[in-house]
Amino acid sequence: MTPPAPPAAPLRADCIGDSAGGLTFDVAARENAGAALLILRRRGADDPDASDTVSLPLAPAAAGRLRAALPSSVSLPEGRWDAYARLSGGEPRRLVPGVTDLRSLAERTPSGLLGHVAVRIPYATRQGNLTVRSWLRAPHAEAVDLRLESGGLTVRGRVYGTQLVPGADAELRARSGDGGGGGVRRLDVAAERTEFAFTVPYDGLAPGDWDLWLRPAGDLGPVVRLARLLDDVADKNPVLTFPRARVLTPHGPVAAGPYYTRDNDLSLAVTPLDA
Repeated sequence: MTPPAPPAAPLRADCIGDSAGGLTFDVAARENAGAALLILRRRGADDPDASDTVSLPLAPAAAGRLRAALPSSVSLPEGRWDAYARLSGGEPRRLVPGVTDLRSLAERTPSGLLGHVAVRIPYATRQGNLTVRSWLRAPHAEAVDLRLESGGLTVRGRVYGTQLVPGADAELRARSGDGGGGGVRRLDVAAERTEFAFTVPYDGLAPGDWDLWLRPAGDLGPVVRLARLLDDVADKNPVLTFPRARVLTPHGPVAAGPYYTRDNDLSLAVTPLDA
């Protein structure tokens, strides 16, 4: 009996980000590539169709290297996109990350003139594979700076794809939907052109998770989720951690502080403490 062929070696891809939000993939492929494609597949789509797959031509760039470009003009709906390469018409093979250069993303300031912000960050999964995390927010409220105080949190940020008008405010929404009888809290916002700031006092919050939203036009416009997207960190939750403040509330003593969710949205955790 002929022994089974050994599994093909993983294909490694270097990634470079540009200041416009595009990505370039350089795939190390020493075998005969023939007609080659880089394929991105959106993970967990409820009803997979053509919109959940993006195919990009892989063209020779140097000896043993193929290159594909994902410009910012190509739509990549929000989600996690697993990366594959298909060489010589064979089966798609999962890519693993090589050298990643995302320095341009950390200095990027989108104009917002298109009415949305598109962010793509390649990263290594727990299994060591290459995936691209994509965000597409229209409009977008970026959390630029968080200042922790003994009894609250001050958030400074910037909006893209919309305008701040008199009457703009922020909202705290209890994740459970009730928040101990006060599921939505409105907060005054100081606004200047595209920049905003507001302070969240902890002393009136019930235990639970609270999500932060912005109303750039007050009651007359959209409600926009606050997030931090404009850098090179795909998953901020384990990287950006914040101390909790001990505060006495009508619900008893709590520990309260901000955190970033799995989608890099900004939230608050309020945890009861033993009296």
